[in-house]
Amino acid sequence: MPEMTVIEAVREALWEEMERDPSVFTLGEDIGARGGVFLATEGFLDKFGPERVVDTPLAEASIGGIALGAAVNGMRPVAEIEFGDFIWPAVNQVIGEAARVRYGTQGRRTAPLVLRVPYGGGVRGGLFHSQSIEVAFSHQPGLKVVAPATPYDAKGLLTTALTCDDPVLFLEHKSLLNVRGDVPEEDFSIPFGQARVC
Repeated sequence: MPEMTVIEAVREALWEEMERDPSVFTLGEDIGARGGVFLATEGFLDKFGPERVVDTPLAEASIGGIALGAAVNGMRPVAEIEFGDFIWPAVNQVIGEAARVRYGTQGRRTAPLVLRVPYGGGVRGGLFHSQSIEVAFSHQPGLKVVAPATPYDAKGLLTTALTCDDPVLFLEHKSLLNVRGDVPEEDFSIPFGQARVC
């Protein structure tokens, strides 16, 4: 069983799903040539091209809106918000719109989108790079919120998120990104809503 970091597990899960499903694409600031602020999409632009690895302007409301529009029209976008502190302009698109699609259409439409968001303190990020945002989102009907702690959890939960028909806020705590752990080589996923009791 190979050992990897949380961010490597995130990268592997996203890469594998993009290879498997052509409707999956990713968008966000600096995710193309730079590979994202934490390098989660490093090498993706060369492999998948600019149609599936979309560098966006610094405009979180637009990132959320584009992801929502693509999701309700048959795509599976994975939007990266560089830091949780900057998600607030996209709140209406995430909570006010995406989280209500299934209910508002009586199940006729879904919004299968994932928002990947590094968040949290403990990394000397200062006032605008250290917020913990999970509570503001975890009480919203229609929105799934996931916060893995280990590489195993990161890969398994992101694999589930990438195939979920509801919007998922996938929170990556910055102080855990370099935590190492074993991750199985075979395909696996971790269902939402089930605790692992040790």
